[in-house]
Amino acid sequence: MKVTILRFPGTNCEFDTEYAFQKLGCDTQIVWHKEHDLQSPDLVVVPGGFSYGDYLRSGSIARFSPIMKEVGEFADRGGKVLGICNGFQILTESHLLPGALKRNENLHFISKHHRLKVENSDNTFLQKCEKGEVLNIPVAHADGNYYIDEQGLKELRENDQILLTYCDENGNTLNPNGSVEAIAGICNKNRNVFGLMPHPERAMEEVLGSADGIKMLEGFLA
Repeated sequence: MKVTILRFPGTNCEFDTEYAFQKLGCDTQIVWHKEHDLQSPDLVVVPGGFSYGDYLRSGSIARFSPIMKEVGEFADRGGKVLGICNGFQILTESHLLPGALKRNENLHFISKHHRLKVENSDNTFLQKCEKGEVLNIPVAHADGNYYIDEQGLKELRENDQILLTYCDENGNTLNPNGSVEAIAGICNKNRNVFGLMPHPERAMEEVLGSADGIKMLEGFLA
């Protein structure tokens, strides 16, 4: 499997992401945001970090980078795209995913392991997980408060686009940032574009606190 990982000024998770997919046996390449060629990938990953220093809004400048036009066309053709943390923010700013990411409700940067509940595994990304399963995945964000209006939320529910929610170890809602309905990850209607604020690429080794990220990312290999 060939994975293209994007890099913007301020990206800082590209090598973590590269390591995670290489650990799964994938052929990876990191592509600079000014390029116009995604290099024929099976999956495009928009990794975490602080693209353009999070000026204006997180991801709002990166959406205008040349490579994002290619990502949009790739997604329109049915290509699979995964946005992690800042990557999720970039995908919402690019209108490849609905909603927006706001400042955390408590106005603080949050960095810790946090439980996630799998709300829908009927998709490529989470097909190795079970619906209702609780995963332990690190979060690290200041602008992870997912927002969408009532009509948009209704559509997410109707189309089963809500993939992950924040919870405690027993699967009960535990919302760290104020996200609408504790949403941590979603997909588009066509189920080929995925975004989440937590970092599965940082949960690949038990020695680091969790290896639950493996079964999440393995879904793309099935």
